[in-house]
Amino acid sequence: MIIGVLGGSFNPVHIGHMMLASYIQQFTDLDEVWLSLSPLNPLKAGSDELIPDLIRLKMLELAIGNTSGLNICDYELSMPRPSYTINTLHYLAKRYPRHNFKLIIGSDNWKIFDQWKDHEAIISEFGVIVYPRPGYPVGTIYDDGVDVVNAPMADISSTFIRKALARGWNMNYFLPQGVYDYIIKNNLYGTGS
Repeated sequence: MIIGVLGGSFNPVHIGHMMLASYIQQFTDLDEVWLSLSPLNPLKAGSDELIPDLIRLKMLELAIGNTSGLNICDYELSMPRPSYTINTLHYLAKRYPRHNFKLIIGSDNWKIFDQWKDHEAIISEFGVIVYPRPGYPVGTIYDDGVDVVNAPMADISSTFIRKALARGWNMNYFLPQGVYDYIIKNNLYGTGS
């Protein structure tokens, strides 16, 4: 099987994440997309807005439910921090030798991909799928091992969701089913203030 790995802090997971994962799983040659929960992005180290790992994992579980073709990868939660994508991919390749893994990143991350640890090894050993993000045109990429997928763009971010929740706005339609209720019930992101 060919597995796409879509990493992120998912703080919180929102409909943009899920729409993207579903689109890439259904409209590319990938058999599945695994959403890999990152405890701490090395390029965003020290974020004080990051809620606990297990709460974000629970929201991912709610978001995915029984959706065919989508799964959760929580391996990075057991890695030293900050975690590096190349280490995750090496672990997955060793743990699941019958699968081939490809990294999925947005065009915003592609612009700074040369700052990622062992970025060339990620491309040569695994391959990268780049999807468009608002404000970051992809253009033409000629690198072997890098594919561009013209996935629909959703101009939505976890930062926007967190700020809106803290202001008391109803984000029910911006979050996967069950996630908004979980956030409200557990007073997350300032909703209990």
